[in-house]
Amino acid sequence: MASAPLLLENIIYKKRNYVFAFVRHRLFVLCKQSLVRVQSAEGIKRIEISPKSNLKQLYDSVQTTLRVDGFGLFKDRTFLTELHANGSQLVGTTLKHGDMIYLKQMAGTSTRRTSTTVLENPTFSKAVSIDDHSNSSSSAARPSQEVIEDAVDQLLAKADGSIKRERDSKLCHHNANGRCVHCSPLEPYDESYLKEHNIKHLSFHSYIRKQTSGMSQGKYFVFDDINCRIRPGCREHPPWPKGICSKCQPSAITLNRQTYRHVDNVMFENTKIVERFLNYWRTTGHQRMGYLYGTYEQHTDVPLGIRARVAAIYEPPQESSRDSLNMLPDEGAADVEAVATALGLKKIGWIFTDLITADATAGTVKQIRGIDTHFLTAQECITAGELQNRHPNPCKYATNGVFGSKFVTICVTGDQTKQVHMEGYAVSAQCMALVRDNCLLPTKDAPELGYVRESTDKQYVPDVFYKEKDQYGNEVQRLGRPLPVEYLLVDVPASTPLQPQYTFTKYDQRQPFPVENRYIDGHLQDFNALSNYLSVWGDEEFLEAISDFHLLIFLYKMDMLPLRQHMAPLMEAVRTKNPNQAAEFKGTEVWKLLESLIQASSGSSGGTTNYSSDIGPSANAGGSSGSEPMDLDANTWTCNHCTFINRGELTSCEICSLPR
Repeated sequence: MASAPLLLENIIYKKRNYVFAFVRHRLFVLCKQSLVRVQSAEGIKRIEISPKSNLKQLYDSVQTTLRVDGFGLFKDRTFLTELHANGSQLVGTTLKHGDMIYLKQMAGTSTRRTSTTVLENPTFSKAVSIDDHSNSSSSAARPSQEVIEDAVDQLLAKADGSIKRERDSKLCHHNANGRCVHCSPLEPYDESYLKEHNIKHLSFHSYIRKQTSGMSQGKYFVFDDINCRIRPGCREHPPWPKGICSKCQPSAITLNRQTYRHVDNVMFENTKIVERFLNYWRTTGHQRMGYLYGTYEQHTDVPLGIRARVAAIYEPPQESSRDSLNMLPDEGAADVEAVATALGLKKIGWIFTDLITADATAGTVKQIRGIDTHFLTAQECITAGELQNRHPNPCKYATNGVFGSKFVTICVTGDQTKQVHMEGYAVSAQCMALVRDNCLLPTKDAPELGYVRESTDKQYVPDVFYKEKDQYGNEVQRLGRPLPVEYLLVDVPASTPLQPQYTFTKYDQRQPFPVENRYIDGHLQDFNALSNYLSVWGDEEFLEAISDFHLLIFLYKMDMLPLRQHMAPLMEAVRTKNPNQAAEFKGTEVWKLLESLIQASSGSSGGTTNYSSDIGPSANAGGSSGSEPMDLDANTWTCNHCTFINRGELTSCEICSLPR
């Protein structure tokens, strides 16, 4: 009898739940409202919407309730059947009361939510029917598949990647067509193989293969962008510094050594590229910086590896000394990019020197960097992170369409034998995020240490930790104030091939064309330098003479003779090494005009004219020790190109060196 009241209470409680659910359902029906559940990474939210509303209004309601943008709504957990935001399809025809839909953040600029204003165009709605959208495949509907990756990434994504092994005569006891554990192919991320061949880091595509292997096949694998800033738009409290919550507060960061790298090797095509770059330091003793231009190709020494192949070094405007280097604004950067693109090249890295002469007679330099001091300073890591952020790596597995960077850093310094050598590096994705969000600073006295900013009223900075071993061998966690920058670095080997390769001219005996932005005697780029350079080449050597990256940039930027509009065939001839196409360009009127100017100025000394210091009789009579005053009417002429007023005895302009 004691259990009777308890049983009755359970029945009443259940009936009360049934009644409550029935009443609520009838209430929604009478009010003509439907309840739709939206599942996202933040949890499940309930949306009340009229069945007569269209799907665009559903997207607007979800955006208002969840405060998200750039998303898509799907009917299943596998994100295959998508609900497209359009104004013609009604909610009642697609969803029922109480249905669950699934929200997914899209990579890049999503057409699901951010472009709903375009979908309101009636002509667009007629051109693309709803049935075509619903029957489209998942691969065509996901923006991550629309990310255009680099050509080398597309090639490696299709490659098998497995490491082939030959049959072992001692361990394999099967026939030639069989396979066993001793001769079956290995995965590109096999740890024993990498350790045996002294490969320190996984290649980026091997890392992707490792993450997408197993039972899940990488179904939930994605590269999330590291965020070090407060998420904007939180309405639950006043803005920082008056309030912050767990929803908008960035998480603390624990630095880990990156196990993969985007570029596995940097190869300079020949030693003359670096020697030409180092000539400035050998001449002045000042440090120098330049941008590397080249291509990315497959690196066969590392499974699914990528190699950066350097073809030329462009030196931007800069001020340097023995111990400092200051970058200046480059007004011709767009012209350099245009020339590089026409030649099939792209900016793949940067190079700088840190050389101090130890013995000039022996040709040795001091060893400044090493394991006892530092590899890169904190300021150089910040600069590398800034440059990598400007050149991100397109990736279809990233939430925003890009992740990491293939941009490399090359430092030319002294080694243990006091010889000049190159060291290659890249900074990790964590360092790129810290630099992008302005969280990392260099220290004043210790170049090997960085410093994480402290939070202020204007900026909230999350805590950054790193792990190290204490004096007892225990692994302890430290706050990144200060921070050893070695946690942010990834080694990238730099080398030259045994057989030199040449994208541009191979200079053996002839003097190369001067490099840009070198304002020292003998290194200036002007019309005289162009005339002297082309005069040593024959007509049949025109393609070889013109195949110089610095010369092409000079011609493209030339103001006195507009060549840039006519240089497309010449660029194509240099890129494809086609002598016939180069000869056709040599016969054009614009190049003949340039040749005529060169021939007219070849007999004169141009801007290096030595003027006579003889004193005229009238000057001697007057007791003056200066030169004779110039008559602006009879003894001068005005240059038609630069409008400079020259002396009458000159046959070429003193400023631009063009003929009279």
